[in-house]
Amino acid sequence: MITLNALKDVEGTEFPAGRRTRVLVGVDSPIQAQHFVQGYVVIYPGGSIPAHEHETEETYTILNGSGEMTVGSEVRAVSTFDLVYIPPGVEHALKNTGTEPMEMMFVYAPKMVVDHWAQEKNGTLR
Repeated sequence: MITLNALKDVEGTEFPAGRRTRVLVGVDSPIQAQHFVQGYVVIYPGGSIPAHEHETEETYTILNGSGEMTVGSEVRAVSTFDLVYIPPGVEHALKNTGTEPMEMMFVYAPKMVVDHWAQEKNGTLR
């Protein structure tokens, strides 16, 4: 059995759009799964995961807070314990519209490093 604490054991990465992402399972993470990636994200008030798309299918689970989720052309309010399924190749984004940090988990497959992280860090995705 492998265990870790998402906040104590993984420093994560600060992104310019206003969040810290910690990859817990998958590429460049403490736990190596064969087929998927899982992470924990804190999105600060007014922060976001900018609109992007990738070949993986993905879920976002809101653990705490409230925001606005966009999948394709559909926009919906999301809050604590909502789960959103994102099909492969569909543009999506999440914005924290609340006054407190939003906590969420993502899971995607297949296992890979998605392009939008590097694009956001180098300023080509906002």
